[in-house]
Amino acid sequence: QVQLVESGGGVVQPGGSLRLSCAASGTIFSFKGMGWYRPAPGKERELVATITSDGSTNYADSVRGRFTISRDNAKNTVYLQMNSLKPEDTAVYVCNLAAWPAAYWGQGTQVTVSS
Repeated sequence: QVQLVESGGGVVQPGGSLRLSCAASGTIFSFKGMGWYRPAPGKERELVATITSDGSTNYADSVRGRFTISRDNAKNTVYLQMNSLKPEDTAVYVCNLAAWPAAYWGQGTQVTVSS
């Protein structure tokens, strides 16, 4: 049973920063990567940032240059450093772990950007 526990959400003013963490536990076979997602208009979730097992990263255009995803393999933890936050970044950020044959999702952590 794989579990993902997110932390680090909160309320921040526009232009501020937050760091999200997602710790994975359990037995994982054929690990592919981890990432962060958030709800988007017209779809269940949109990709925010992902990092593969070999360290390759991918970002949504809306966050590229402001957000940085990283991974601590020893701690089975992925981080999302969010800088220059905007009100439109307000969302529940959900952690994902991609493996074969299953993918796993966390419960989400709320990020609110407001003055």
